[in-house]
Amino acid sequence: MNENLELLKSWVREAKRIVFFGGAGVSTESGIPDFRSVDGLYNQKYDYPPETILSHEFFLRKTAEFYRFYRDKMLIFGAKPNPAHEKLAQWEREGKLLAVVTQNIDGLHQAAGSKKVYELHGSTLRNNCMRCGKFYGAEYIKNSDGVPKCECGGTIKPDVVLYGESLDSDCIVGAVNAIARADLLIIGGTSLSVYPAAGLIDEYRGHRLVLVNKSATPRDGRADLILREPIGQVFAQLP
Repeated sequence: MNENLELLKSWVREAKRIVFFGGAGVSTESGIPDFRSVDGLYNQKYDYPPETILSHEFFLRKTAEFYRFYRDKMLIFGAKPNPAHEKLAQWEREGKLLAVVTQNIDGLHQAAGSKKVYELHGSTLRNNCMRCGKFYGAEYIKNSDGVPKCECGGTIKPDVVLYGESLDSDCIVGAVNAIARADLLIIGGTSLSVYPAAGLIDEYRGHRLVLVNKSATPRDGRADLILREPIGQVFAQLP
């Protein structure tokens, strides 16, 4: 760990265009459950599997059932940014970081102060009426009963990418452009098993690709440096 950490520190000091690509492991250290960990949502029992509930088709067919699960398991209040979020925001302020590309939907990068964040899977903090487009915050969804409705009578939908939905094209283009320009790509807290998001790292053209993840990933062979420590622990020690 020490040797790899020292190498990463030197790469960070030399970098001028860092891009960070992160997944659920970045948020678990802030107390937000991981979908695929041993104790994550995917190992709990419901009337329907989470993959089914969190699908576009299920949202349309069984909206009330979707929202029962969504309020209980997806809306997390009180979570705070951890050292990984804070370090990335620091690098952006210093002009070293081009962008954060995240699979998370909790808004913690922005809470830490990051401005250029590509949220591949959307955000629970944004909700819009499907009829008139009016915006509603997460608190409104949490405090509503049954299917949340707009004042116009339309159904409100979270701005999260459900199974069966496409990723936002502008978000993808921005993320791809940032990754392609990076001189240091740090990937953290992700199994790199969710596509098409995981495939974006193939746009990196440099030779300083760092993986910070506690378990092995299908892309370990692509990495130039691997650290198997908790991401917050690693980032707390970076310059």
